Amino acid sequence: MERTYHKQEINMTAALMTRINELISHYPEDKRKSALLPVLHEVQDAHENWLSIELMNKVAGILLIKPIEVYEVVSFYTMYNQRPVGKYMFEFCQTSPCCLNGVEDLMDYTCEKLGVKVGEPTADGLFEVRGVECLGACGYAPMMQLGDFYKEHLTAAKIDQLIADCKNDTILLHDK
Repeated sequence: MERTYHKQEINMTAALMTRINELISHYPEDKRKSALLPVLHEVQDAHENWLSIELMNKVAGILLIKPIEVYEVVSFYTMYNQRPVGKYMFEFCQTSPCCLNGVEDLMDYTCEKLGVKVGEPTADGLFEVRGVECLGACGYAPMMQLGDFYKEHLTAAKIDQLIADCKNDTILLHDK
């Protein structure tokens, strides 16, 4: 499999560093690595929702850990992105309850509407469709996550409305 290299501008602002240091302060000095997940979230949020190798190396330096320790975490969790992604990431749960309730058909429908394949951003960079593991909302299947929020009991009509709301920039992605 060919790996594409994406250049990323690293911008560790004073505000971001203050937030990172605040997160690190929650742990004993010899357990700085414990702050890795929340630090990665903050850094990714501040860098267009993805983490380049250089940015992961920067995080490793801040936490005084080896870069491989950051790579292992970033490559394990689907919530961290290793390449530029669509602004609106439609992350469909693909476990049994959602599949039994038609999530695969809704993913196909969404991809068709957006003109992309799963895991491929739209040409304008606005959308991307992904399948993810259990999001822990089985009683609301089929469902997906969009930003920090769950979209539940999905239908084609609800997908159409979500796409329209995203295009109109009326979707809230984060509650911060």
